[in-house]
Amino acid sequence: MRTVLVADDEPSIRELVQAVLSQQDLKVLTASDGAEALAIFEKERIDCAVVDLRMPRMDGFKVLERFVLKGVPVIVITAYGTSDVTIEAMRLGAYDFITKPFDIDELAEKVRKAMDHYKAAEVLPLKPGSESPMLVGMSTGMQEVYKLIGKVAQTDVTVLITGESGTGKELVGKAIHYNSARSRGPFVVVNCAAIPEGLLESELFGYEKGAFTGAEERKIGKFEMAHRGTIFLDEIGDMAPMLQAKILRVLQERVVERVGGTKPLPVDVRIIAATNKDLQELVNQGKFREDLYFRLNVVEISLPPLRERKEDIPLLVDHFVRKYAAENSKEVTGVTPEVMSALMAYDYPGNVRELENIIARAVALASGKVLTSDLLPTHLLETRPQLKPLSELLMETERKAFRQAVALVGPDPKKVAELLKVDTSYAAQRLKEWFSNVSHS
Repeated sequence: MRTVLVADDEPSIRELVQAVLSQQDLKVLTASDGAEALAIFEKERIDCAVVDLRMPRMDGFKVLERFVLKGVPVIVITAYGTSDVTIEAMRLGAYDFITKPFDIDELAEKVRKAMDHYKAAEVLPLKPGSESPMLVGMSTGMQEVYKLIGKVAQTDVTVLITGESGTGKELVGKAIHYNSARSRGPFVVVNCAAIPEGLLESELFGYEKGAFTGAEERKIGKFEMAHRGTIFLDEIGDMAPMLQAKILRVLQERVVERVGGTKPLPVDVRIIAATNKDLQELVNQGKFREDLYFRLNVVEISLPPLRERKEDIPLLVDHFVRKYAAENSKEVTGVTPEVMSALMAYDYPGNVRELENIIARAVALASGKVLTSDLLPTHLLETRPQLKPLSELLMETERKAFRQAVALVGPDPKKVAELLKVDTSYAAQRLKEWFSNVSHS
């Protein structure tokens, strides 16, 4: 019989998980804190661990590290599923990450899969750098992104980040870099769409003195600048076919050649690419090299648009208010309910970047401590929901109930009153107001 260890300082959680897993022919041991979990681990053979991150005496991160080093799959559970917490847990080798409250059946399924398919991952020797960016959001879509970041950061594979403009692709690229073994190296960003095609080659690969008119001295390209670090190729779907071939060579041979140069130069660089276009469709149209697409798309991280994770908007608003209040030396602390309602109703074609710009503008114009609706763009206010008075909404609901009752038993006050559980005289009054040919028997 396989053994699962459940470590959580909440008795109700331990009892629930133990009760469910015990029904699946598993031996379940429990611990109320990290120190007790490790003590059990010294005595028992553990096949899988379910570990809370916030526990007394010893936190879940230390327990996670010890278990992973011994080849035990760990499923982390926590009520604090922020990006840095999730990424760090996955980077340290957690098999999976679940936020509270969780679906117990989903947890049980993850435990089964972990024991059947788990292979211990090597733990990186480096902690995330202080420059690691903040990714904000607790939605299911963003939790999946955090998990992937944590997993790929342990490797050196090429990553393709996809998503609409403004979803935060560069932030994800930085998060991968600063949680990887290359975190002490440079992170070099190249926007392939912003640089004219004729200049992009020399920008990427550099050039030798005299390579062309105006090349008065040697220039180091972005790939050489990113040596022992990461290069982030943004909007790679806009890259010309000729340059696509040169990027493919870098991926295959790990060398670059400056414009006008005569010898290849070795580079140790990780490539992370991003695009807001459908590269597979571009391949089908003959506009993007298929071999390069497969080289770039070793692991794909797809970012959800903001309209599909609106539950993250309050967190993002709070983050941007604090950020721009600090930058502008203002005492802005939040937004009015009316502003939040308008922000939640809008669909953000420009995604998180658009929301950030809206808050930055509002904070810059604010004179008080709370952002009010007059500080929002007019098009945003036009999309907010127009709520009816509660009395009107209740009246509409009541009228609908009476219509349904009349359809079932006819316009008889006694039968309608009995069906709707109201006084007969009240039912007669409503029927007289809203319906004709009402019986008064």
